[in-house]
Formats: sequence, C-alpha cells, structure tokens
Amino acid sequence: MKHLSLFSSFLLVIVLATTSHGDAFTRNDFPKEFLFGAATSAYQWEGAVDEDGRTPSVWDITSHCNNESIGGDIACDGYHKYKEDVKLMAEMGLESFRFSISWSRLIPNGRGAINPKGLLFYKSLIKELRSHGIEPHVTLYHYDLPQSLEDEYGGWTNRKIIEDFTAFSDVCFREFGEDVKLWTTINEATIFAIAFYGQRPRLGHCTPTNCSTGNSCMETYIAGHNMLLAHASASNLYKLKYKSKQKGSIGLSLFALGLSPYTNSKDDEIATQRARAFLFGWMLKPLVFGDYPEEMKRTLGSRLPVFSAEESEQVKGSSDFIGIIHYLTVYVTNRPSPLIFPLNTNKFFSADMGAYIISTGNSSSFTLDATPWGLESVLEYLKQSYNNIPIYILENGRAMKHDSMLQDTPRLEYIQAYIGAVLNAIKNGSDTRGYFVWSLVDLYEIEGGYKLSFGINYVNFSDPDLKRSPKLSATWYTGFLNGAIDAASQDITQLRDNNLSGSSSV
Repeated sequence: MKHLSLFSSFLLVIVLATTSHGDAFTRNDFPKEFLFGAATSAYQWEGAVDEDGRTPSVWDITSHCNNESIGGDIACDGYHKYKEDVKLMAEMGLESFRFSISWSRLIPNGRGAINPKGLLFYKSLIKELRSHGIEPHVTLYHYDLPQSLEDEYGGWTNRKIIEDFTAFSDVCFREFGEDVKLWTTINEATIFAIAFYGQRPRLGHCTPTNCSTGNSCMETYIAGHNMLLAHASASNLYKLKYKSKQKGSIGLSLFALGLSPYTNSKDDEIATQRARAFLFGWMLKPLVFGDYPEEMKRTLGSRLPVFSAEESEQVKGSSDFIGIIHYLTVYVTNRPSPLIFPLNTNKFFSADMGAYIISTGNSSSFTLDATPWGLESVLEYLKQSYNNIPIYILENGRAMKHDSMLQDTPRLEYIQAYIGAVLNAIKNGSDTRGYFVWSLVDLYEIEGGYKLSFGINYVNFSDPDLKRSPKLSATWYTGFLNGAIDAASQDITQLRDNNLSGSSSV
C-alpha cells in the first residue's frame, strides 16, 4: 500500500480548508433559531470556593494535590463578577451562555439540604441572563463531584451515584427549569471516563492523600456505564415530571475528535473504524440504539458492563440532543505509537481500542492550526450513523499562551473557520442547532492552569479586580453576531488595527 506522508496530509488539509470554507457567510446564513454563544464551567469561572456554604469538590482536591497551583480558588471570580460578565455577553450580542452548576455549592453534602446562598447565586445568574435576552444552557455536571461522595463510595465507580445525581438534577430542574430550556447532564462523558480514570492523578477519582488508586482497565468502563445510567435516570425524570410544563430539552455531551486514517492502508482504515466505535459508539450506540457496539463487546468481554433489558430501554432515546466538544483532528493507525492527550492518560483504553492516535502538532495544549474539515466530518458521521440526532457544539476554541496580547489572530481565524464548517454541515443536512466558543473569558484550565487560555476576552490575573478586556477574537465574534462582519471578506488587518486603537492597557 502507498503511504501518505505527513507533508502530503498537511497539503490535503490546506486544500480542503481552502476549498470548503472560502465562501463568504454571515450570521443570517444560519437558521434563525440557531444559537451562538460562549461557555465556561463552575470551577473554572466562579472562584469563591470556600464562600457562602460551598464545600470542596474533587476538582478542588486534585488541583491542590501537589501544592503546585492555586487551582480555581479565585479563577475569574465569576461568583462576584457575574453581572459584569453578563453585561459583557450582552454587549457582544451573545445569544446563549453555557455554564455549569457547582453541585457542592448548591447541595454542600452532595445530598440533602440545599444551600440557600448557592441557590440564590444561580437564580440571580439565570435572571440576569434572561433580562439581557441571553438563553441559559446549563450543564449539571462538569467534573466537580462533591468530595464527600467520592470519600463515601468512590463517586462514579459506584452505582450509588445514579440516585444522588438524579436527586441533584431534580433540585436543578425544580428550582431553575422555568427559565432554563437547555440542559446537558454530564460534560464530555467519554473523555471524563477515559482520562480521569486512567493512570495519572485523576480529577474524578481522588482523595486528599491519594490520586492514583483504582483499577484503570475496569473503572473506565464502570464509570462510563454509570454515567449513561445516571444521565438516563435524570433525563427520564425530567421528561416525566417537568418537560410538559417547562418545554425544555436534555442531552449528554461527548468529546469528539476528528479521526482520519494515518495512511491509505486497509489496516489504518479498520483501526479508524475501531476508534469510532470506542470513542463515539461507546456512548452513542446505547443512547440511540440501546446497547454497546459489537466491537467493544467482543474485545472487552466481561470487563464491559451489561445493560439489563429495562436499563437498555431507559438509556435508549434518553438524549434529545448530543453536545459535542471538539477541538482537534488526529490521525489513527493500527501500529503502536506515542499517544496524545486526551488518550495518553489511559494506555489500557488505547490497547483495548486497538487503534493509536498520532498528533498533527502540539495537541496537548490544543494549539494546532485549524482543521475545520475534521469537525465537518464528525457532524457528517453523526448524521449518517446516528439518525441525524440534533447536535450542539458546546465547546470549540483555540488555546494560546496567556499574556497581555489582545491580538489573537490565530484564534480569530480558528473560530471563523470552524463556524464555516458548521454552516457547511448544516447545508448538507446536519441537524446542528448551536455553537459555543470555549471560552467567554480566560479561565483556570485543566491542562495549563493559568498559563494557557482559550478566552476571547482577556482576564488580567495580576489585577485584584481581574479586569476583562476584549481580544481581537471577541471583536470579530461581536461583529459577526451583530451582522457587521462578512466572515470571509473581513479584512483582519483592519480589524486588528481598530482593536488596537480602541483597547485600553491590561
């Protein structure tokens, strides 16, 4: 078989990107009901980790394991600055804001009594968003399990989590559901199970003294199984108890790498198919068809949990939509090779999958050049393989070093290209309904802490007031959303000059 060189593959990327995304487009080319927004998560944005009754989550513990980081103790102080940030969103013209609920802020013990101050914060945030015409998109779980539940029974590796997560979800639906029409249960469930139940210190499975216990070759699949059952339980509760009155939708989100064979060999094509089964089918097959992929059942045998007939019916059809987290496209080969984030934390999973991921660049920090055709191919694959289930792109963005540079042209070009890819997919029949930039402002990041950021608005972490300043990408996004910018024909140089002249020092 003829092998494609990396150089040839890069040329192919350039050609595809140029030919597929070169046409001009505007906000008006998207359906009117399509939502454009930006995203954050509770631990990365709120700060105030020990204020007003909040108790530690597993994320607090892990971020301080080695005393190397202040973690999200302060983060961007969204807890106190939420009104300022909502005003920023309104000025940008954002149509939706995706954020998560801190379980241990709302229910400090993980179950039982509600924290009135935590409840007031989220009610106030949602009210502020609504008053500015911004649609809240709420994620119930973004990695921050109350540490008390992890200590009590091991969190997501124990089926007790299903009951506790459902009770927590019930509180959220009851208290916020009149004003929230879009719910995501668990953030990128696939990579959460793969990476955080792997070999490294694990965000989802840590104690104050030990971040490396457990059995990775089993716990990954057990945790993933319990996530599906917890999602289905919360979703079915919503549909039975709240949906008819609140008129909302509920879904699960997945980390979705673009996957391309490393060579044109049959072996690499088969490896790519296996990777799709493990990285997509693992969660999507149960959600759409009621059971795990045959490839996984054959490979894993008794290590893969089994759905009862009743559980299969509960999981099947439990997602009104799928949330997609997409940053990069990678090559897949059947030959063992160095793995990249997010799979390099779990060698057992990669060996089970029988497919190996090759980076096209420095993927550990998500600083790859844009490959928007990869997202387009993901959306096409989901359309064809999973009954064209509705999709929200819940995270997409580009990391850069966090410094005072507001002229983030590479990020602007990345976002513009990927929005173009989404439009192409919609024109080809994909039922994609929203796009959220990660992230609204510079955040505390899992990979990189405060050294790398995805924010389209700069946060000066040296300033006690944590001043926000729009980057070039925010200026472009604002113009695009307001109809003032034609995405393909906009002169980026002129936009950069305008942004320089209009920006204050940071």
